[in-house]
Amino acid sequence: MAVCARLCGVGQSRRCRRRQRQQKGDPDSDPGLELDDDDEEENEGVMDERIVIKRQDASKALGKAEVSTAPVSSACSTSAILNGLPNRNSQHKGSSRLLDLPPELLVEIFSSLPGTALPNLSLVCKKFRQIINTETIWRRRCIEEFGMCEDLRKLEVEGLPSRELYVKRINPRVKSGRFMKLLPDYEHMDYRDVYAHLLFPYRHILGLWQPDIGPYGGLLNVVVDGLFIIGWMYLPPHDPRVNDPMRRRPLFRIHMWESSKATVECMYGYKGPHKGDIQTVKKDEFSTKCNQTDHHRMPGGRQEEFRTWLEEEWGRTLEDIFHEHMQELILMKFIYTCQYDNCLTYRRIYLPPHHPGDVMKPGLFKGTYGSHGLEIVMLSFHGNRAKGTKLTGDPNVPAGQLTLDIDLSRTIQLPDIDKQRSIDELSRLVMEVHEQVQREQQLAQREDADVGNENNRASLASANIPLLNGSQDVEEDDHAENEMEQPSHAEAAAHHQESQPFVLPGGVMARNEVYPRTYRMCFYGTGLIAGHGFTSPERTPGIFILFDDDCFGFIWLELKSFSLYSRVKDTLQYAEAPSAEAFEEMLKNMQSWIS
Repeated sequence: MAVCARLCGVGQSRRCRRRQRQQKGDPDSDPGLELDDDDEEENEGVMDERIVIKRQDASKALGKAEVSTAPVSSACSTSAILNGLPNRNSQHKGSSRLLDLPPELLVEIFSSLPGTALPNLSLVCKKFRQIINTETIWRRRCIEEFGMCEDLRKLEVEGLPSRELYVKRINPRVKSGRFMKLLPDYEHMDYRDVYAHLLFPYRHILGLWQPDIGPYGGLLNVVVDGLFIIGWMYLPPHDPRVNDPMRRRPLFRIHMWESSKATVECMYGYKGPHKGDIQTVKKDEFSTKCNQTDHHRMPGGRQEEFRTWLEEEWGRTLEDIFHEHMQELILMKFIYTCQYDNCLTYRRIYLPPHHPGDVMKPGLFKGTYGSHGLEIVMLSFHGNRAKGTKLTGDPNVPAGQLTLDIDLSRTIQLPDIDKQRSIDELSRLVMEVHEQVQREQQLAQREDADVGNENNRASLASANIPLLNGSQDVEEDDHAENEMEQPSHAEAAAHHQESQPFVLPGGVMARNEVYPRTYRMCFYGTGLIAGHGFTSPERTPGIFILFDDDCFGFIWLELKSFSLYSRVKDTLQYAEAPSAEAFEEMLKNMQSWIS
C-alpha cells in the first residue's frame, strides 16, 4: 500500500522538485493558478496518486470520531464541510478540525472545488499546499470543467502510442515520421500545468463560432480534443448529396509545447502545422492570425491550389461543371476566401433552444441552394413562427440573413397526389393564404395608425382617456378571443401525425431527384431572394413541407425551385445558449455581422 510522501509530510516527490526548477510567469495563464511548492527534503518513495489510508487510522486522526468514506460529490457539500468546521484554535469535542482530516478526504473535498479556488486555498497552510499539488485533484478539474479524457500517464488512443496521437487526431494525411520529433513529451507534464497554461487561459474560445468571411460565413466548433484545443471548421457535403455527413477540417490547434507554455499552430494549407496566434478582441469574439502564410502556397501556384480546393470543396473538377454561371460563382468564392489566409475574426453563436410545442426539433440543417451549392441553415422556433437563418451564404443572400420565415399558424392542406403535380394548383393554394396575410397586415397598419391618432387626441383631452382605455380593453379582449379560437401549431401537429403522399409539381427544379415521398404537415412561409451583392432583396411566398423530424423542404413559387434540408447530426460541444434571451440577442445581431 503506497502512501504519498507529500501528504504525510515525509518529503517531496520528484515531480514537485522538477516543478520547483521550472520558470514561472507565463503571460497567457491566470496568475492565481501559479502554485509554489514547499522546500522539504526529497523522499525516495514515488507518489501514488490514489491515496489509501485504513479506516481505523482515519478514526484516530479524527479523535475517534466517526468518519464517512463516501466521496464529496459536489461543491455544495464541500462548502458545507468547510463552513461547518469550527475555528482552528477553538475548543471542541466530538468534531474534528479540517486539518485533522485524513489526506484522502481532503483530496476528495478539494477535488470538488473549482480550479480557480484552489490557489487561494493553498495559502492557508503548508499541508493544504501539499495536498493541492496532488495530480488527482487537477485531473478531476480538467475532466469535469473541460471534458478532457486523456490520461497523461497512459496516452494511448485505441492502442496507439502517444507519439501517433497527432497523426490520428489532427492530420491523417501527414506521414508520422516527419512530425513525431516535434511532439512534446507529455509523460513529464502535470495536470496542473495543462489546466493552468492550456485549458483555463483559452476557455473563452471554446464553443460555436461564425467566421467573418464576407457573404460566405461558416461554422467553427472549438473543442477540447484529448490534450489539444482544436478549431474544427464544419463544411457541408458535396452538392447535391444533402444527406451525407458533414465534412470537417482543422483550422488551428493549441497544445502544451512546454510545461509552462501553450503553443498556437495554424493548420491551414498543405505543409502541415506552423506558427499562428490567437487574440481575444472582446467578449464573444476572437481572431486568428497565421504567422507563416507561405505554408499555404503550393508548388504549382494558384492553378494547383484552385484545382485542389475545387476537388475538396465541390468534389469535382472544373471541366465537370458545364454551367457557366456556376463556374463563375465557384471561381469567385475561391478568390474571395483564399485572400484571408486563415486570418479571420469569429463571433460566438448558439444552437437554438428546444420547446415542447415545436413541430420538430430545432437545430442546424444542410440545404440545397441551386448553383450556390449546399449551405448551412439554423432552424429556430419563436412561438407561432419558425425562422431559418443562414450560417453560410452566397453573394446573393449572405450569411446571417433570414432565408426562411414560416407562419406555423397557417397550415396548408395539399390536394390529392394527382393534383399535386400541377404547379398552378399549388400556386393557387399558397397565393390565397398570401393575399389574406397581406390584407391582415394592411388592416393592422391602419389600426395602429388610428390608435396612434386617438392617443394623440387623448393626450389633449383628458376626458377622452376613460373612453380610449375602454376601447383598448375591448380590442384586447377581442384579440385574446381570436387567439384562443385559433389552434396553436402544436395542436395542429397533433392532428396531422399520419404521413401523406407527396410529389413535386411539374416544372419545379430540384437539385435532388431523390426526395421524401410522404409528408406530415405544410405551412405557408416566405423565402428571401435578392440580386448579386444582396441588391433588391424581397420576400417571396412559398410552402414549408415537413417530411420528418430530420428533414424538411421549401418550394420557392416565384423561382419554381425546391430546396431540400437535412439535419446536421454532428455533436457540437459548448454550443448551448445560456438563456433564451441570449439566443434571441445573438440572432438579432447576426444580420449586422456580415459587411
